[in-house]
Amino acid sequence: MHVLFLPKWYPSRYDPQLGDFIRKQAMATALCEQVSVLYVTPDNALTRSTELIEAEEAGVLEVHAYYKASSHSFRSVRKATNLWRYVAAARAGWHAVLRARGTPVLVHVHILMRPALIALWLKWRRGIPFVISEQSSEYLDGTWERKHRVAKAWNRFLCRSSSGMTAVGDRLGAAMKELGLCDRYVVVPNVIPGTDRPLHPAGATGRFMIVADLVDRIKNVSGVIRALAQARKQDDRATLTVIGDGPDRPALERLVEELSLQGRVHFLGRLPNTEVLDHMANAFAVIINSYVETFSVVTGEALAQGKPVIATRCGGPVAFVRPENGLLIEPGDDDGLANAMLQVMNDAIRYDPVRIRESVNQRFSPAAVGLGFHQFYRSIAPDHGQ
Repeated sequence: MHVLFLPKWYPSRYDPQLGDFIRKQAMATALCEQVSVLYVTPDNALTRSTELIEAEEAGVLEVHAYYKASSHSFRSVRKATNLWRYVAAARAGWHAVLRARGTPVLVHVHILMRPALIALWLKWRRGIPFVISEQSSEYLDGTWERKHRVAKAWNRFLCRSSSGMTAVGDRLGAAMKELGLCDRYVVVPNVIPGTDRPLHPAGATGRFMIVADLVDRIKNVSGVIRALAQARKQDDRATLTVIGDGPDRPALERLVEELSLQGRVHFLGRLPNTEVLDHMANAFAVIINSYVETFSVVTGEALAQGKPVIATRCGGPVAFVRPENGLLIEPGDDDGLANAMLQVMNDAIRYDPVRIRESVNQRFSPAAVGLGFHQFYRSIAPDHGQ
């Protein structure tokens, strides 16, 4: 079956981390289906209206359709212009997919809303059904409910127009159902990468790591920095490596200076996933301090590398973390995080990398995720099941 992925988030030449979990889902799905990806995204540096970049990796055809973003001073004009350019880039990318692979049997939208509009147009114009997968935390943290009623009505209409929906976890799926976006959903988790990599021994005790977009109202990286300062009063082995970038990085760097943690906190910026896993392999433990997580690939990645995890009870991590592989704390609890850091350091010897990896090996492998989408697609298009 030829399936076209239309993601809202996907790695690009400007952000190799954005939507990397969707890319891994595409590659997992390609174990069972023929998968093409069309990703439409703005590029302020373009000198022409549209640029197409085509590549193929692990059986997945990736078409990046870049368009020149408008810089008009009037917001309404800017948004209208960007929507027009988005559609034009999407059309160019669609024709590139047709030339390379032919017409898809099914369109798979990842994250509302613009990709779903393209999918709806393809359904009306060409009769191609579409399905939707959601991973956004906006359905859990109240963001979606604060949207304008017109936007919410469009979201519901697009979801009802689809042939099926998946979510990465039951908590997210149940929330979408409660908000009236679907009557039913299928859970297909994200791929946890790295289980095929060599398993490193435990890292130097106290070498903590966090991997996150530096948006503090969601990821609470400042809380990790404050907890580190508190923990170091009792055990000065504690250090922190921060991988990721975002609008709050300057404020977080100032906080490091205010707490006299220079040389104890290292900001590495955004890195490709393979480099993230390389750094993770040498870490002692990984911290997820978010207020909300729909799945938390980082939790799974850390466990796949045999590293204990300290995570908040924010949704996704609860499905992973057990006494043998880490600790759970309440969101926003700096004292609890500092105590957990000290406890993990004191109990370092009991965290066995082999047992930790085994806790995620079967449910989240590429083969398992690919099979999950394969079975979901066959429920939508049974005539293509052979």
